[in-house]
Amino acid sequence: MEELSSTQRKYLRGQAHSLKPVVQVGKNGLSDEILAAVEENLNAHELIKVKFVECKDQKKEISAEIASRAKAELAGLIGNIAIIYRQHPEADKRHIKLP
Repeated sequence: MEELSSTQRKYLRGQAHSLKPVVQVGKNGLSDEILAAVEENLNAHELIKVKFVECKDQKKEISAEIASRAKAELAGLIGNIAIIYRQHPEADKRHIKLP
């Protein structure tokens, strides 16, 4: 997947506004279980929110690592919530059309 433009990032942040966080990063930081949950939710929804309950001082590094390990893009980091996007590999199952 190619890198998102600023217009696409803004569009995705708008789309994510009404979403609830589906994954939470706690005191143990990034684990295999969290990455598995991110993968599962990205396959189902394409656009997800990850909430940082603990490790708030490391949220930039952790969110970038989640995006790189999930082969996704970090659309934004607002407060303690990261917005992550990965286009579905099958064209007929894509929910989001980027501008």
